[in-house]
Amino acid sequence: MPLILDTPPRSPLPNETDPREERRRLHHDADVVIVGGGIAGCAAAISLSNQGRSVILLERSLKEPDRIVGELLQPGGVAALEKLGIRDCLEEIDAVDVKGYDVIFYGQPVEIIYPREAGSVQTVNGPEAPSTSMWPNGRPEGKSFHHGRFVQKLRAAAMEAPGVTVVETTATGVIKDSYTQSVLGVECTTKGESDYYFGQLTIVADGYASKFRKEYVPFTPRARSKFWGLELHDCDLPMPLHGHVILSDGTPSLLYQIGTHETRVLIDIPENLPSASVQNGGVKGHLRNVVLPSLPKSVQPSFKDAIERGQLRSMPNSWLPPSKNRTPGLMILGDAMNMRHPLTGGGMTVAVNDAVLLGELLSPTRIPRLGDTRAVLAAMRTFHWKRKGLTSVINILAQALYSLFAADDAQLKALQTGCFRYFQFGGECIDGPAGLLAGIIRRPFVLFYHFFAVALYSMYLHIFSSMNPIMWPIRSITSLAIFWKACVVIFPYIWSEIR
Repeated sequence: MPLILDTPPRSPLPNETDPREERRRLHHDADVVIVGGGIAGCAAAISLSNQGRSVILLERSLKEPDRIVGELLQPGGVAALEKLGIRDCLEEIDAVDVKGYDVIFYGQPVEIIYPREAGSVQTVNGPEAPSTSMWPNGRPEGKSFHHGRFVQKLRAAAMEAPGVTVVETTATGVIKDSYTQSVLGVECTTKGESDYYFGQLTIVADGYASKFRKEYVPFTPRARSKFWGLELHDCDLPMPLHGHVILSDGTPSLLYQIGTHETRVLIDIPENLPSASVQNGGVKGHLRNVVLPSLPKSVQPSFKDAIERGQLRSMPNSWLPPSKNRTPGLMILGDAMNMRHPLTGGGMTVAVNDAVLLGELLSPTRIPRLGDTRAVLAAMRTFHWKRKGLTSVINILAQALYSLFAADDAQLKALQTGCFRYFQFGGECIDGPAGLLAGIIRRPFVLFYHFFAVALYSMYLHIFSSMNPIMWPIRSITSLAIFWKACVVIFPYIWSEIR
């Protein structure tokens, strides 16, 4: 028998049974079957439970996961947890407040603090601002934590949600109607035995390594690099309660606390990087020879200790553009459907906000029966476009910023310098980008405006970096290559969002 965990909404009276719970437990049948008990799957289960739906949540292993990404939740994600009624999942996991970022460019720091503009959650009726009591200090805050602890809290919340049954089993394929080709449920393996779960709607949220994506998603993830991660102990960060982005001659490095005594460092290493070759000592050689000297002096001792302890782990930095759900009875959600570079820490914020929007679009007041595939498919089309206010911003920002921060040619280096100098102006030059990063400004035009403001300022710096006025006309012409590079960077990602 599979491990089945279910908590009814209240204690039943003597001789009283919950027919929907019995149907989930005995007949493996519910309104919705969700594959994947990670961030997206648990949030979706809770969101649908809030709408009164009966849900079966399937997860391959209920042990605490251990990953090196998915450890920073932006303020827009915190606001979405509040909307779902599960913000308490951030409590008792030694989570750390995140007030913004410290960007260090060749040793020069600039603080990028989240703006005072209130966080919002994308709903059917548009962005909805949370209660002002969410931010007692007047500014939005994110949270960073150990990924596994947060996932376990979400799973516990799903188990306690009325109408949700959690089952430990491995999904192996979908069950289809041979006549209509609609998806009817999921085939699983539990302790070597076949098992089956049925729902009017099947949601696949099995993460970045999804086994279902190839058949139902028209795009393939692309990865240009990997994040290699270490855990630092009692690290002396230059700016506590901030994420740190280190920019130097190489690719970017990230540092952020994940507990009272633990700090995560992530180092971006592209494929076939010469300094990480076997001849140069591999990844550890790159860390010692290239990354270590670029880090703040206060961080270097704990970084050296972490290298000596080993325990290096890596994750691919994947890009997967969003796509519409077109299969009757099936929806792909989370990283299985859409990924962006983790540089900006936007993945979980997208996942939780998607769950909020999904629950509202599939509410019984809108769609009484999820077996109405025409209505559900129409809701999926609405979902694809409604989520753009947040997800297009986070997707494009993550990919564009990575291109600038990992600059590998003269034009990208000019844009990287221009971006940092733009931040140094402060005011709206920080508030706008920080609000986009936080998931609390959900207007794609704001991203477009600031990105090209950086491009134009980079051109200005390039032209007037020469003290010889005779060179200014020539540099005005060569600066056009910087603007062209900016277009090459951002427009493919814009196109991927609007097609």
